[in-house]
Amino acid sequence: MKKWLFLLLTTVLLGLTGCLSTESDVSEDNTESGGELPTINILGLATSEDDVNILRDQLAKSGFDVELNIQPDYGSFATQRDAKNYDLAVTNWTTVTGNPDYAVRSLFTSDGDYSLFKDEKADTLINQAATELPADYQQTYTDLEQHIVLDEAYIAPLYISYKAQGINQEVLDVDTVRLPRSRAAVWEQYDFNDESKRETDPLLFHQSISTLTSLDPIKGNDGSINTLNTNMYVRLVNLTDDDAVVSDGSLSYNYAIGDGNTDYYFILRDDINFAKVENDTAVDSGELVSAEDVVFSLNRANDRNSVPDHRTYSLHERMETIEVVTDMTELDQTNADGTSIKNELAEGLSAPINALVDSEDEVNNAEGNYQVVKITTAEPFPQVLNYLAHQSAGIVSKDQVEQINTFTVEDYDVNTDIAYGDQRTVIEGNDTDNTLYASGPYLLINKNDYEARFVKNPAYMPETNHEPKINEVLVKFIQDAESALSALRNGEVHVLYGIKENRYETVEEDPSLYLQTNQSNGVTYVAMNTEAGPLTSRALRQAVLHSIDQEEFISFYQGNKLKTVSTVSPLVDTGLVVEHDEAQVEQLIQDYFDNTSE
Repeated sequence: MKKWLFLLLTTVLLGLTGCLSTESDVSEDNTESGGELPTINILGLATSEDDVNILRDQLAKSGFDVELNIQPDYGSFATQRDAKNYDLAVTNWTTVTGNPDYAVRSLFTSDGDYSLFKDEKADTLINQAATELPADYQQTYTDLEQHIVLDEAYIAPLYISYKAQGINQEVLDVDTVRLPRSRAAVWEQYDFNDESKRETDPLLFHQSISTLTSLDPIKGNDGSINTLNTNMYVRLVNLTDDDAVVSDGSLSYNYAIGDGNTDYYFILRDDINFAKVENDTAVDSGELVSAEDVVFSLNRANDRNSVPDHRTYSLHERMETIEVVTDMTELDQTNADGTSIKNELAEGLSAPINALVDSEDEVNNAEGNYQVVKITTAEPFPQVLNYLAHQSAGIVSKDQVEQINTFTVEDYDVNTDIAYGDQRTVIEGNDTDNTLYASGPYLLINKNDYEARFVKNPAYMPETNHEPKINEVLVKFIQDAESALSALRNGEVHVLYGIKENRYETVEEDPSLYLQTNQSNGVTYVAMNTEAGPLTSRALRQAVLHSIDQEEFISFYQGNKLKTVSTVSPLVDTGLVVEHDEAQVEQLIQDYFDNTSE
């Protein structure tokens, strides 16, 4: 077999573009080829540089020339990714709703919010699984994973992560700090060891991304806003730390599912008002978070054209109608277990359901006057409840949003129009007013390049267990992981989410800190550009797939990673495995050269 050489370019950093090329020792490979392998460009974020370097070395062993494009921040990375300026992009996905449909729909459907490819078979399998219960959808998701990973190699898996955060246990009561598997941080439950500090001292939280996509919950679904919007907007349901759907701490007292799994009923509480910004703090607007706001919020969530740059439409498109129920007899129907909807909704209420009212002016739970919202899906879709727990299903003020968004979507101009939730409205020193209305426990008052300031919503479930305990939260923007860890150890941050595996011991050995861990639905993977460049070749994509040795990543992270096949892996056991196979890589490369020479 012919010997061929490969040469990797000398490492060079090209300013803000972050373009990096590498040089390794010249090595020999016995692959019989008909030419030179194309150069592979890998896009990565600075915080993922270790993963990019391991991937680079593994591909180099297979004979690929590699160029690296390391971006300094998420905004720059997203710009490069959205413009498809890569062959491989090292990225990650966390299923923050605890259900497998979320793990695949945005990424793997042809019209997904972050679609990586267009494939009719994948579309069919995803839509089929969405109608099925877990006993049935396991095989469907197995077929999907086989198709998109092992057969077509649209993505290449790297690992599943654990969740870990460091807590300053000298300041915070660690028993009040939750680490849910999917849900974002639950700020309203955090408390100081010294409760007298609730009004005087801020909770110091950390986030690596300072540029916020949007504070309108339906216009973003990324690490810049998921935690922030989750704490700023209440939802109809929530997730427990282990991903069970509950009403606890949500806008509903209870929910019920009609027989047939297409009708979903929610009975609303009346002790949450919207907060607004006044004199640099959060005040009660006097406006009840009502059924009218729920219907408005969810109708705009499932309308692709309700806002410019709608990024969460695919999560909510299966809701067909959202309406207020005023006919009491409708609640007499039974669910699949034979229990009436009314009895399910009434469980644990302080007053029986005497009347269903349409107007918020008539709401009075203490007297038995309630509002009930009914959501109907186009077909059976039990996973709709998980999506209603996502930050994108946060309830906004109908009156406020309509007052701000006076433009037509088709004529929207980002340079002249300022939409509801635009981060420009909260930047210090800007000449625009903060027009946010928060239905959740906290309201964002302002931000700069270094921190964002949130203040407690004074009208959020007052005098209940869900009333926020700490008055103010400062979110510190620290991109570099080591700098963030130093900030935790120095008391500049009270909670640091995302402790790296090789830093667990650092936290555990510090007497002032407590390490909290949990399983994760987070998967790091490599997205392949199938639209242009060398990886339009399925043989080369499969060669990349089988060049990757997940054990090397797990070893680098000191065993604190798990093997994966796709974003489905943490949620459904498909039994599939991706093998590192050098012989198969050689054959796939040869297949590529054979096809290109014809």
